[in-house]
Amino acid sequence: MQTVDLRGVSCPTNFVKAKLAIEMTDTGEIIEFYLDDGEPVQSVSRSLKDEGHKLLDLKKADGYYILKVEVA
Repeated sequence: MQTVDLRGVSCPTNFVKAKLAIEMTDTGEIIEFYLDDGEPVQSVSRSLKDEGHKLLDLKKADGYYILKVEVA
């Protein structure tokens, strides 16, 4: 499983980086994204779902969120 740390990356740059990571990953693989609270976690989650990827899990860690996505 690949992990992409986007903490400290502002919108919309964090979505661009998430999309690039997904483009380099095979369909069906799982990626975990580390995202800041607030707009970053909301925007990236919504945008990835809108693009057809499957959101598997979203959990709060120590001051950030971990979003687990299956690449479509």
